[in-house]
Amino acid sequence: MCRNIRTLHNFTPPATDEEIRASSLQFVRKLSGFSRPSRANEAAFTRAVDEVAQAARILLAGLVTNAAPRDRAVEASKARARGAARFRDTA
Repeated sequence: MCRNIRTLHNFTPPATDEEIRASSLQFVRKLSGFSRPSRANEAAFTRAVDEVAQAARILLAGLVTNAAPRDRAVEASKARARGAARFRDTA
């Protein structure tokens, strides 16, 4: 999975449309192999991003959990700590 695609489920506040679109864009980029499509492929690329974003919205709206929502700041802090530990160990 692409490292730039983040978990969007069960956060407070909920994922924004911009976050969903950014994840969808990364997903389509990964699938297509294009970071930026040519003009000939631009319409198909944009349509795919829109459709993946819509599917992601439907998915996120339909998911249920009994777990308490996670705090974005706390999760970001944990991720930074894991990254620091990982890169410190490889040096």
